[in-house]
Amino acid sequence: MSSVTRAEVLSLYRRIFRIARSWQAQSALQHDTDTERRYIVQEAQTLFRQNQQLTEQESIKKCLDECNARIEIGLHYRNPYPRPTYLPPMGLATQKGRKFRGQQKLRKQAKPVYLQSHDDDT
Repeated sequence: MSSVTRAEVLSLYRRIFRIARSWQAQSALQHDTDTERRYIVQEAQTLFRQNQQLTEQESIKKCLDECNARIEIGLHYRNPYPRPTYLPPMGLATQKGRKFRGQQKLRKQAKPVYLQSHDDDT
């Protein structure tokens, strides 16, 4: 990883923790605020640790793009949780055969950039 990329990753990591420190829940309840702050910190720690072994510039860039997208969406909607993924049209098929493989491909293509780190079964 180049020093520029490393600095960008660390800067983003610090930005997430600053956002978590100043985060206020929409409900304005202290309990909700604390819960959402913990979620932001835990999610950042989990995803950064999960991706710390990446060395390819392209995959690092994808992770940075995903992180920036999630930050912007979270700040805009005042909701730290990922937005739901909706199935594309014709997204349901039987559990076998060519149709199923085609539908899996459609679902993978429809997955938004801010959810690329999440498994398909979540």
